[in-house]
Amino acid sequence: MEQACELSVVVPTFNERDNVGPLVDRLRRSLADVAWQVIFVDDHSPDGTAAAVKAMAAHDPRLLCLERVGRRGLAGAVVEGAMASAAPYVAVIDADLQHDETLLPRMLARLRAGEADLAVGSRYLAPDNAQGLSPLRRAGSRIANALARQVLRTQVSDPVSGFFMIRRELIEAVAPRLSDQGFKVLFDIIASQPVPPRIVELPYAFAERQAGASKMDGRIIIDYLGLILTKLTANVLPPRFLLFALVGTSGVVVNMAVLYAGKAAGLDFIPSQIIAAITAMSSNFLINNRVTYRDRRLHGLALFTGYLRFCGLCALGLVANVAIANLVHEHTPWWWLAGAAGAISGAAWNYVSTALAVW
Repeated sequence: MEQACELSVVVPTFNERDNVGPLVDRLRRSLADVAWQVIFVDDHSPDGTAAAVKAMAAHDPRLLCLERVGRRGLAGAVVEGAMASAAPYVAVIDADLQHDETLLPRMLARLRAGEADLAVGSRYLAPDNAQGLSPLRRAGSRIANALARQVLRTQVSDPVSGFFMIRRELIEAVAPRLSDQGFKVLFDIIASQPVPPRIVELPYAFAERQAGASKMDGRIIIDYLGLILTKLTANVLPPRFLLFALVGTSGVVVNMAVLYAGKAAGLDFIPSQIIAAITAMSSNFLINNRVTYRDRRLHGLALFTGYLRFCGLCALGLVANVAIANLVHEHTPWWWLAGAAGAISGAAWNYVSTALAVW
């Protein structure tokens, strides 16, 4: 009888075709004494990453490929890969060969011994272990870690590491509460636990990327800040709503700037306000399409029809804003409370209705 799989290694991929072969070779060498499998979760990479994995899987049953169509994002890929596993332990490692796979047996040994629930590969336990990061990414990573430590109830030097191993049931227990957006899934897993997990950290040297391109960009940073805010609100407000609200705030700035420009150009107030409102609404739509809903981004004709639906629904939100604010104002002497009630109801309507009808 074959030994049951003890460790599932989850590898989220997008355009990593040239790296998956070398990574599998490294896993075979490092995990020679372990009953393991690797689950590649590929976001329908146009470079043929999934096809490369499936070609290898035809000759090695330890390799699996979950190819996601219409869904994007590292966090969601990690959760789906972990939920597809039946092994007691799940490791997460990037496909870019920057993580040290030789650390996996040591991580597994610490979890087997019952010393911890979670083993984290840390870039910051030893000096110069983060040399694979550019100076800008290194500074950004340290800021992200500092923010994370303000939210977590446990001490960990690298809470945004993408390289860790965990008892599977810990992910299953919090999976419904985990965000499917962003890159910082480890932070989300730790922050979502009802009781802080026992954590052991092991140092490793973060290497240079071997092939392909980094997925980090400004939108990832925005996603992470949204996740931080969600945890600060005890998961009451989802990250996507907070991003939507931030974009709405930027629309107020755009509205006021265009209104000022119109007045400065000699236009009357009403035409200036109409132009300002349309410009702000257009700005909100385009930013939300690119940032808040980047995993569901509209293109071509869908972008145009989505814009029309967005404008129509937000116009209804404005009506709801005014109506509710007026109703509250009739029953309370506090004008600011009435205004806040209208703004909150309008924002909630805009978020829910556009999420359902536009994206």
